[in-house]
Amino acid sequence: MLYIFDLGNVIVNLDFTRALGVWSNLSGSPLAHVQQHFQFGPQVERHERGEISDEQFAEALCEELEVNLSYPQFVSGWQAIFIGINQPVLTVIKQLRAEGHRVVLLSNTNQIHTEFLAHQYPDLLAIADHCYFSHRIGLRKPDTAIFHHVLTEEGVAPEQAFFVDDLLENIEAAAQLGIHTYLYQDVEGLEAAIQGASYFA
Repeated sequence: MLYIFDLGNVIVNLDFTRALGVWSNLSGSPLAHVQQHFQFGPQVERHERGEISDEQFAEALCEELEVNLSYPQFVSGWQAIFIGINQPVLTVIKQLRAEGHRVVLLSNTNQIHTEFLAHQYPDLLAIADHCYFSHRIGLRKPDTAIFHHVLTEEGVAPEQAFFVDDLLENIEAAAQLGIHTYLYQDVEGLEAAIQGASYFA
C-alpha cells in the first residue's frame, strides 16, 4: 500500500492568522484591515503551482492586502504560520515505513514554506520516501491531475493507495479516482482508517 500524507494540519500544524498579525504589526495597518483583504485566491494558487516567483507573489499579495512591506518582512509573516509538528502522526508514518510500506508527502505549498520547513525542522521532510510539492510539479489539489501524477510516478493503482488530508475537497477528488482516503481529524481515527484500508492491500 502506498500511503500519501498531506503536510498542513496533518503533519505540521498551521495558523494563518499569525501571518496576518505579523504583517499588521510590521506595516502599521490595522489587523482588521489585513484580515478583511486576505484570501486564498488566485495569487496563492498561482504561487503554489510555481507560476510566479516568491517575490512576485509577495508583491501581489501586498497589493491585495493594501500593506507596505519589504520582501523580508513579508517572508517573516508568511513563515509565521507554522506552530509545531504533529508528533503522533509522525509516529504513525515511522511505523508504516518500518512495516515496509512506502510513504510520500503531497502538499499544496511553495518555495518559501518548504525552505523554512527544511531549516526549522531538518528531519521532517526525510520522514517520507518522497515529497510531491505543488510548486515543483505545477499542479495542486484538488485537481485530480496531481493524484494521477503521484500514482504514475509511484507505479501503483488507485486502489493500492491511501490518502490523508484535512480538506474535504481534496479527499473527495482522490476518492473519485478510487483512492482510499481519510479526512484527518485525529490520530486515533487515522489509525483506525489505516487498519481498515489494510484489508484491501
